[in-house]
Amino acid sequence: MARTWFITGTSRGFGREWAEAALDRGDRVAATARDVSSLDDLVAEYGDLVLPLALDVTDKAAGLAALKRAFEHFGRLDVIVNNAGYGQFGMIEELSEEEVRAQFETNVFGALWITQGALPYLRESGGGNIIQVSSIGGISAFANIGIYNASKWALEGFSQALAQEVSSFGIKVTLVEPGGFGTDWGGSSAKHATALPVYEPVREQAAEARKGRTSNPGDPAATRSAILKVVDADKPPLRIFFGTAPFGIAVADYESRIAEWREWEAVATEAQG
Repeated sequence: MARTWFITGTSRGFGREWAEAALDRGDRVAATARDVSSLDDLVAEYGDLVLPLALDVTDKAAGLAALKRAFEHFGRLDVIVNNAGYGQFGMIEELSEEEVRAQFETNVFGALWITQGALPYLRESGGGNIIQVSSIGGISAFANIGIYNASKWALEGFSQALAQEVSSFGIKVTLVEPGGFGTDWGGSSAKHATALPVYEPVREQAAEARKGRTSNPGDPAATRSAILKVVDADKPPLRIFFGTAPFGIAVADYESRIAEWREWEAVATEAQG
C-alpha cells in the first residue's frame, strides 16, 4: 500500500531527495517549504501525488494546520520527516541571545511541534514512522558549532524518550545522523555569529578539523535508497549514521568518555556517600 509522507524542508537537500524517492515509487508526499514556489517542479512532475504546503516550522499553529490539511487531503499520514533546520556557526561566547533562540526555535521546537501534532494522525492510521534528521553533531560536539550541537542533542534526547512512549502504538522513531554531505548546510543556509578576534586561532583549528570530517562529502541522492530501507524495515533503528565518517567519530568519542569515566570512577563512588 502506498504510504503518505509529511516532510519539512523539501526545497533542497535531504528533504528534496527523500520526497522524490517516495514519489518515484508511488507514495504520496505533503511537501513543505518556506517558499512554496520552490516545490513547483515537484508538482509539475508528480501531480496529485504531491501536496505543496508553505510552512515555517517555528510557527506552531501553522505546523499544526499543515498537518491537519495533509491528513484531510490524503486521508492518512504514515511517515513524518522533520528535516527543516540550519547550522549556526560561532563560538559559545560569540553567540547572541537572538541567534541561540532562533537555532532552538527551528532545530528543536520546530521538530517538537510537528512531532506532537503528528502523533494523533499516526495513531489513527495505525502506526508509522517518525524520522528526525539529526547529525553526527548530535552525538559529538565540535568547536564553532556548539549551539548547533546543543540543538541536535536536545532533538536526540526527546526522540529517544519518544520512541519508548509510542512503540505500543506501532509508531517507530529513527534519528538519522549524517556526516558531511554535498548539501548547502555549511553554505548559504548557514548563519554566522559576529567573530571575536581572540578566537581566531581556535576558529582556524576548527575549520581544519571540519575539512577533515567533510573531505569526502557524500552524495545526497545516494541517501534515497537508504531512507526507504529505514521506513520499510519491520524494526528500524533508533539511530542510524548516513555516510562513512560518523561511525568512527562516534566510536572515538564514546571510547574517550568511557575511559575518562573509569579513570574517575573512584571519585564518583566517593560521592555516593
